[in-house]
Amino acid sequence: MAAENDLLTSTWTGEEIAQQPAVWRATARVVEERRADVDRLLAAALADPRTRVLLTGAGTSAFAGEVVAPDLSRQLGRRVEAVATTDLVSGPEAVLAGDHPVLLVSFARSGNSPESVAAAEIVDALAPAVHHLVITCNADGELARRFSAAGNAVVVTLPPASNDRGFAMTSSFTSMALATLLCFGHPVDVDALAEAGTAVLAGVVDLATAVATTAPRRLVYLGSGPLKGLAHESALKCLELTAGGTLALGDSSLAFRHGPKAVLDDATFAVVYLSGEAYTRSYDEDIAAELVASLGAGRVAVVDAEAPTAGATAWRVPRPAGWSDAAWALVAVLPAQVTALACSVAAGLTPDNPFPGGEVNRVVQGVVIHPLPARGQA
Repeated sequence: MAAENDLLTSTWTGEEIAQQPAVWRATARVVEERRADVDRLLAAALADPRTRVLLTGAGTSAFAGEVVAPDLSRQLGRRVEAVATTDLVSGPEAVLAGDHPVLLVSFARSGNSPESVAAAEIVDALAPAVHHLVITCNADGELARRFSAAGNAVVVTLPPASNDRGFAMTSSFTSMALATLLCFGHPVDVDALAEAGTAVLAGVVDLATAVATTAPRRLVYLGSGPLKGLAHESALKCLELTAGGTLALGDSSLAFRHGPKAVLDDATFAVVYLSGEAYTRSYDEDIAAELVASLGAGRVAVVDAEAPTAGATAWRVPRPAGWSDAAWALVAVLPAQVTALACSVAAGLTPDNPFPGGEVNRVVQGVVIHPLPARGQA
C-alpha cells in the first residue's frame, strides 16, 4: 500500500492517473449539460449523408480519435475518420479531396498547439460547409476562445481536473475520448466504467512495478480496431515518461509481423490488447501466442477480462457484457499509463517533467504555420 500511495500520489502524473474514474463521472455531467447544443449541432451536420466526420488532434489527442473512430463508424453507419492535425495542416489537399461538407471534431488538452487552430481554419477555408465540435480541457485555450461564439460550433469544455498539469496526457486522453462517445450517443455506462477503473487502479501498481523491475529496453503494445489507437497511445506514454530511454512501439496485431517485429530482442516486454469482437480477437490471440513462443511467457502480457491465452502474464481489466472496444479502452489504458510512470521513476526521471532541458515540451513549440496556397496549387 505504501508503494501504491507513493507512485500514484507523489507526482502530478500519478495523481492524474488515479483521478480518472472521478473525472469520467464529471465528464459525463458536463456532456449532459451541453446535450441540447451538441444534439442540435450533430443533427445539422449529419443531415447531409455526404458529410465527412473527421476526428483530429495531435499526438495523444490524435490517438483519442483513433480509439473512438471505428466504433462510431459502426454506430453511425458512416465513415468516421481519425486524421491527425499534423497531417491535415501539412497536406490539406489530400485530406480534404472532394467537395464534401465536414464535421470537424477537434481534441485539445490546452487548445494552444499551433496545429489545432490551423487545422480548423484550413477546413473552414477548403470545405464547402463545416460544423465544429471542439472537445477541450482548457476553457482559456485559443481553440476554445476561437469557437466559443461561432454559430457553426459547439465547445465542450471538460472538467478542470482533466487539464493535466503533468507533461504526459493521461486523464485528458480518456476524458476527451469518453466525451466524444457520449456526445455521439454511444452507449457507455459511465458508473460501470468508473467502477472498473477503480478496480484496476487498486492493483495496478504491483503489476507496473514488476514490469519496470525487469528494466525492459523495449516495450511493444499491440491491438486491433480501436485497440490499435490504444496501442499507439500506450507506447507514446512510455516514450514520453522515460524521455525516450525505453523504446516503445504501438501497432496493430496483424501489421506487427510486416517489419516492426524486428524490434523484438531479449529485453523486450510485449503487451497485447484482446478485442471484445470474436473475429478480431482471433488475430490478437494469434500474435500473443507467437510472442510467448519467441519471448517467453514472463515477457508477454495479455490485457483482457479473463485469464490470458497462451500462458502469458495477465493484465485483467473488467469488460462487462455489451461494452464496445472503444469504451473498454478507457479502462484498459490504465496499466500502460502506470507502467510508463513506474519505468520513469525506475530510471530516476521526474515524470512531471521528463525533459528538463526542454527538448520536448508539454505544449509543442517551434511549429511555423505557413500560408495556405490557393486551392489546386502545389
